[in-house]
Amino acid sequence: MNWSIVFALWRKEVKSYFVSPTAYIVIAVFLVITGWFFTLNLFKENLAHLRSIFDILPFLLVIFAPAMSMRLISEERKTGTMELLMTMPVKDFDVIFGKFLAALTLYSVALLFTLFYPFTISVLGNAEPGPIVAGYIGLVLLGGTYIAIGLLGSAMSDSQIVAFILSFLIAGVFAILVFSSMVMPGGIADVVQYLSTTYHFQNIARGVIDSRDVIYYLSLTFMSLLLASRAVAQRKFL
Repeated sequence: MNWSIVFALWRKEVKSYFVSPTAYIVIAVFLVITGWFFTLNLFKENLAHLRSIFDILPFLLVIFAPAMSMRLISEERKTGTMELLMTMPVKDFDVIFGKFLAALTLYSVALLFTLFYPFTISVLGNAEPGPIVAGYIGLVLLGGTYIAIGLLGSAMSDSQIVAFILSFLIAGVFAILVFSSMVMPGGIADVVQYLSTTYHFQNIARGVIDSRDVIYYLSLTFMSLLLASRAVAQRKFL
C-alpha cells in the first residue's frame, strides 16, 4: 500500500466534504436525531445513561453511513475524474482506502460532538465509564463497517441514489439478522446471529470488548473494501 497516495486522497476527500454543505448537513441531522433520543431519555424518563443512544445508533447508521459514502466513487465516475485517476500509477485498493478514511473522518467528527452526552450524564448522575468507552469503540467499528459497505455500493453504480439504495439494503440485512435469528432453529440461529452487525455491537455496548467482535468488524470492513476495489477494477474495462 502506498501511504502517500492514500493520505493525498484522504486529504482531498476531507477537503471536498467540508468545503461543501454535505458535511455540515450530515453532522447536523445526525446530532439532531441523536440529541432527540438523548433528551427524551433524560427528561421524559428521568434516566441518565446512553442506552437509548446505543440502542438506536446501529439502525441510524444503516442510513447515515451510506449517505456519507455514496458519492465517493459514483460522483467521480459520473464526472469522469475516476477514469483519469485510474490512469495514474495508483492501486485500486489505495484509492478505496483513502476514500474510506475520509468518510470515517467525517463520521468520527460527528461522533466527537456527541461526547457532550456522556459529559452531561457525568454531571447529572453516576456515569459508568466502561460501557461508555466500549460503546464508542463499538460505534467506530460499526460505522467503519457500514462506510466500507457504502463504498462497495458506490463502486457498483454510477448513480449516487442507486449506490445509496444498494448500501442501505446490504447494511440493513446485516443489521436485522439479529432479529431473524429469533425465529430460526438453534444451530442456524447461532450462525445468523453471529453474522449480524447489531449482535456484535450489543456485546461491546455492555462494556466488554471481545476480540471476536473486533475481528468480525475488521474482517467485514476489509472484505467490503476489497470487493469495492475489485468492482472498480472490473468497471475500468466496461
